Amino acid sequence: MTKDKHRQQFPALANKAYFNYGGQGPLPETALEAIYEAYKRVQLGGPFSGEIGAWVAQEAMLTRRAIANELAVPPETIALTEDVTVGCNIALWGIDWHPGDHLLLSDGEHPGIVASVMELQRRFNLEVSICPLVATLNQGDAVAVIANYLQPNTRLLVISHILWNTGQVLPLTEIVKVCHEGYEPPLTPPCQGGGQEEFALISSGGQEELLATKKKVRVLVDAAQSVGVLPLNLIESGVDFYAFTGHKWWCGPEGLGGLYVSAEALADLQPVFIGWRGIVTDANAKPIGFKPGAQRYEIATSAYPLYAGLRSAIALQHEWGPIEERYAEICRLSKYLWERLSEISHVECLRTSAPEAGLVSFRLTNGMPHKKLVDLLEKQGIMVRTILNPDCVRACVHYFTTEAEIDKLVGAIAIQSENAIDNRID
Repeated sequence: MTKDKHRQQFPALANKAYFNYGGQGPLPETALEAIYEAYKRVQLGGPFSGEIGAWVAQEAMLTRRAIANELAVPPETIALTEDVTVGCNIALWGIDWHPGDHLLLSDGEHPGIVASVMELQRRFNLEVSICPLVATLNQGDAVAVIANYLQPNTRLLVISHILWNTGQVLPLTEIVKVCHEGYEPPLTPPCQGGGQEEFALISSGGQEELLATKKKVRVLVDAAQSVGVLPLNLIESGVDFYAFTGHKWWCGPEGLGGLYVSAEALADLQPVFIGWRGIVTDANAKPIGFKPGAQRYEIATSAYPLYAGLRSAIALQHEWGPIEERYAEICRLSKYLWERLSEISHVECLRTSAPEAGLVSFRLTNGMPHKKLVDLLEKQGIMVRTILNPDCVRACVHYFTTEAEIDKLVGAIAIQSENAIDNRID
């Protein structure tokens, strides 16, 4: 399928240059139709009938299978959720935390996840550290940084596969290996810099005993920017928890995502929110346990017609080509955007080399506020967004982005950049 013909299936692309796939992808016409037809079927069959009940179960099963195929995992390891944040919270709150346990996260995580960790720390008296991965965007070893911050009492590492603000792709398999193979305490205490002051560390007793042991550290991944972009094989990566959404790079409907839980990690993660979809009952409707797989983390009634919409959106991606070809095209186009932006005076890309995925972040060096640039571009039908930390503008390219769209974006930025100098904007 040609790119032009493929793009015609996305109504949102008809009248704008869209670069916000990392926030929300445009819904294709086929997915819109699938959602509408599903809602209509529910009403014609009777919203609470035996027929529709069986249909809902079938839709859920088909959706888990479609997602599992994309992640190269068994369907029973997938729980259907509303979004990335819900999936992360299932993992964060389902661990049996004890006072003095250590949680490690990077300094590139989304505020929603950071806020959850802060509340965990408050409730369970956890020790929390932040390792400086943002600084490794252009130089340094992210795996070594994480290894240096692991402690004998570390229970969980929280990272993003692709950092949402800088676009850095972290080497997931290598990171998981370091966490799972255990931690040998260094002769000197772990580094205390790079943002640890943001959390007040809570001391715990029995450090001598902990220092004498090795402990497997579970890994939770925020996959908001990686699912639908990177070729994935979660079994090979060894990751424990992988939370994702369908409404970004898959271009599915908002309100539907998922959580992968590895077979090994399943025993360590208890359901927090509990409902009829995740439990097993006896003949008298008495709860007697949880579903055997990740379905135990699902709760109750959802917008089931979205299932058909997500499967349709995923299927449309395959009509253009396999994930390896789509990822290669994303990298080619993001490199093109990065090169064009680098040619503009008063524009500085955060990366000093070509991007590894579809997120291209840059800053203005002429004093023009980034929010002002974003607002001016939107008035011209060009959609990008600001990032507050680090302070920059983020543009996202998908495999069906065109060079003409990129040229339009770069040209508009160049004009606004020069106007800012002429008008002496502070």
